[in-house]
Amino acid sequence: MTLPSVLPMLTAITITQIYVPDQDQALDFYVGKLGFEVQSDMNFGPMRWLTVNLPGQPDRAVLLEKPGPPSMSEETAAQVRDLISKGAAGGHLFFQCDDAYKTHAELKAKGVEITEEPVDQPYGIDFGLRDPFGNHLRIAQMKQG
Repeated sequence: MTLPSVLPMLTAITITQIYVPDQDQALDFYVGKLGFEVQSDMNFGPMRWLTVNLPGQPDRAVLLEKPGPPSMSEETAAQVRDLISKGAAGGHLFFQCDDAYKTHAELKAKGVEITEEPVDQPYGIDFGLRDPFGNHLRIAQMKQG
């Protein structure tokens, strides 16, 4: 059976989102410790649209979204904040680097909470960390080939 040929409608992922209870503290972490740049920081009535991106990658951003109106009620936002603090809100970001051991040492020196030391995996060397709120992050040095 031959599947019909279809042109892809979607061409890129441009923004991904994680919940952060404090956007200013998130800026301190993602910009000050991880080296992101602020892409946009705008107020839209009840919400602040805050995106960051890695230098040289303006087409891929992370929305640092504070749980609350207009996307959810304050009751739901409180539940989401609780889940974030437990590391159970589903927020995961995966990054790549050139030297996992060097990146690990630099982040540790900046006081970043490392949850897993560098480990040699079949695909490369990676380690785990958490942002100040409980979101999980992984950084990997990928093997060539």
